[in-house]
Amino acid sequence: MIGDLARLPRQGSEMTVSQIKAKVLRREELTKGIVRLTLEAPEIAVCAQPGQFMMFRATDKLDPLLRRPLSIHQVSSGSQVQVLLKVVGRGSRFLAERERGDVLDVVGPLGHGFSAPTAPDSSVCLVGGGIGCAPLYFLAKMLLREDPGRLVQVFLGAATADELLVVKKDFENLGGRVALATDDGSLGYHGYVTDLLAANLERERRWQVYGCGPHPMLGKLAEFCAAEKWSCQVSLETMMACGISACLGCTVRRAQTKGEIDKPFLHVCKDGPVFDSGEVAWGREGR
Repeated sequence: MIGDLARLPRQGSEMTVSQIKAKVLRREELTKGIVRLTLEAPEIAVCAQPGQFMMFRATDKLDPLLRRPLSIHQVSSGSQVQVLLKVVGRGSRFLAERERGDVLDVVGPLGHGFSAPTAPDSSVCLVGGGIGCAPLYFLAKMLLREDPGRLVQVFLGAATADELLVVKKDFENLGGRVALATDDGSLGYHGYVTDLLAANLERERRWQVYGCGPHPMLGKLAEFCAAEKWSCQVSLETMMACGISACLGCTVRRAQTKGEIDKPFLHVCKDGPVFDSGEVAWGREGR
């Protein structure tokens, strides 16, 4: 069952993937350019795990040709799947314009999701940047369902307040503590969410950290958690054309270990999108 956190996997061959026609049940425009779609997709809902994603065909036409990847935002009612999307180009705009009753061609669930905390007494810290908060909500919902008494601290960052207000309420309704940062100072801390976390997270606790957002943000988060010796899992956002490791377009550099010198790259769709933060070579671009 999806609520069984003992099975939050880094799954592989046993994962069931479906290509389906999913009907749009609800469209919500949360703020300008950010839309939440609720789909009827029972084949995906029954086996989806937090951190996995789906590939969407934008239109029935040849242009745009390639599918668009979207993280699973949450699963509900045993048959419904939600996604959050931000309009950044033609494909995402076509998807954002879908209305109730429209049917979308969807493949999923894909990829490896988040793993449960390794220590039963771990407190959980979720760090989301922009639209990267999408898969963290699914994760928080599952963690708190299994252990309502677990401390879940949520740090969310975005460019402006408009991008955070609705998701802030969603996380608070689950019972999580929520702290916010905005680039323009319009809500919460004025600055980067990683700086807010570093200044406010209780160091005496044992934390399991989960992050999703822009690559520089995750690099900074990985550096911080390594210094504190906290376990950290990150969901990477990359350009992705196929979602099944056929195009090899979603590569990131692997942090080299003695036994992996001949494997310099990771493929986000196949090996991820969730990784232990120590698996990725972040370079010096984190912030």
